[in-house]
Amino acid sequence: MTQGVSSVSARIYDLHMIIFWICTIIAILVYSVMIYSIIRHRKSRGYKAAEFHESTTVEIIWTIIPFFILIAMAIPATSTLFDMEDVSDSDLTIKVTGYRWYWHYDYLDEDISFFSRLTTPDDQVYNLVPKGEHYLLEVDNHLVVPVGKKIRFLIGSKDVIHSWWVPAFGVKKDAIPGFIRQIWTQIDVDKPGIYRGQCAELCGAKHGYMPIVVEAKPYDEYVKWLEEQKQKQAAASADEDKEWSYDELMVKGEKEYNMVCAMCHQASGKGLPPTFPSLVDSPIVRTKDQRIHHIRNVLYGKNAMPAFGEQLSDVQIAAIITYERNAWGHETKEMVQPQEVKEQRQKG
Repeated sequence: MTQGVSSVSARIYDLHMIIFWICTIIAILVYSVMIYSIIRHRKSRGYKAAEFHESTTVEIIWTIIPFFILIAMAIPATSTLFDMEDVSDSDLTIKVTGYRWYWHYDYLDEDISFFSRLTTPDDQVYNLVPKGEHYLLEVDNHLVVPVGKKIRFLIGSKDVIHSWWVPAFGVKKDAIPGFIRQIWTQIDVDKPGIYRGQCAELCGAKHGYMPIVVEAKPYDEYVKWLEEQKQKQAAASADEDKEWSYDELMVKGEKEYNMVCAMCHQASGKGLPPTFPSLVDSPIVRTKDQRIHHIRNVLYGKNAMPAFGEQLSDVQIAAIITYERNAWGHETKEMVQPQEVKEQRQKG
């Protein structure tokens, strides 16, 4: 166990070490007496076991001493638990939502939100190339936070139980559908950097594919990052109104497909039938009369396929569908524009 980089993690570490040394000292004393008695009073030396029924004095001693030892451990432990739950006077609030199998972050005070997905290439997953330094621990969008500020996290889930865990912060909280749970952290001012965690609750086939990456920055750099994100989101909104070219949609579609869809349908489009059906030569991606059905399937889901309407923008969905309808030898030359997705979204 390490000391971590937050006030809470430091207290947990100190508490762990106090209890560890108390238990170590007790173990040394008990085992020393046991070993001495076993060797010194062994039967081969002619010793006979003493016969007595009770000793009130001894019983009082071995009841009172452990009682005070437990109290000595319970007081700082209880204080730490109360401190871990105290989210008052927070400087900023971030809503964390778990999905199968990625995270969504919403900066409630800044109107900034984004998804954070695994970026480990499939070639590494399938052992086709050597594994990278951060195998299964890197994402496309880091959660960026300032050092020296108290950060409140609201933890929830859209599907099954997940668990948001960053060891360096000393925080772990289950994300339960239908509930919002709270934790907080405050990273030491002198410890900016990148800290990694993972979903710590078995949540399905891709449980190991939803890492957490937190980037802690000095406050002035954090403010600069906020402004950059606001500009990016404004530009993304403008992109939904423009007419995209075939090449633009294909390039973006391939990137988004590999990030979002390849987990189930595979990069080759062949899927893992029958659970994850193949898209190669599938009527829904090859025939024109299935075009609207294709869009609505991605927006609202069907059977085992989850709905992506809340998770992906109109541009992302348009690009993915365009890619699926033209990749793997399909070459229909069909394009889906963001406005078409928007129309189906409005119909509900």
